[in-house]
Amino acid sequence: MSPLATEYYARANELLAKAWATNDAAIAQAVPLIAKSVADGGVVHIFGSGHSDVIGREIIGRAGGLACLSGVIDPTNGFIENLPNYGLKLIERYDRQHELRRGETMIVISNSGKNTAPIDVALYAKAKGMNVITLCCMAMSKITPSQHPSGKKLFECGDISLDNGGVPGDAIVELTPGVMGGPTSTLIGASVLNWLMLGVMDWLKAHGHEIAVLRSQNLPGAIEHNRKLGERYKGRLSRQLA
Repeated sequence: MSPLATEYYARANELLAKAWATNDAAIAQAVPLIAKSVADGGVVHIFGSGHSDVIGREIIGRAGGLACLSGVIDPTNGFIENLPNYGLKLIERYDRQHELRRGETMIVISNSGKNTAPIDVALYAKAKGMNVITLCCMAMSKITPSQHPSGKKLFECGDISLDNGGVPGDAIVELTPGVMGGPTSTLIGASVLNWLMLGVMDWLKAHGHEIAVLRSQNLPGAIEHNRKLGERYKGRLSRQLA
């Protein structure tokens, strides 16, 4: 491997290990909140702004993941995330289509934690009586000014805050003086969400509940299995399961 790739591998794994330790208590707190709702037939809703949408999609509608996950999709891919009230209108429409229920969970992801749309979504979900879990880069969020009219940062808008453990600017490898490459927010953010979801599955297992997990559609009978799971969430998921 190239020297830059080697440096990235070493540093990214250091940050991943740090995130594992840093998020332990928050994940332990979040797991029962999510799992109890899932056990009662609830849906977990996920919104990622801009590139953070990729992190949310990591756990939605995929093999080995819970069937009850639904993504709040921004058709602009974050291009107008700081347009006043855009996030509010987006989540209001999603609510009309798929119904956000009290006691369910909304996971909101934004690396900077400063932009308007994810904060709109978090505040709306909180007002609906949902459990709100945020995921951002705390190191970056704490030094950048909020773009939201309230002046709040994303981590201030939820019940539980998760930290991807990254650095301001996201990239960790210096290419030339002042020029950085190798972002970590997707790698670590996706890992944090998988740790969280596996914790939920562990709770369901320990408390004697069904673990409604999707199978790879490349396996025999998987499409039929996934469609059957999807029937119980009909109209509530933004993505058809099979």
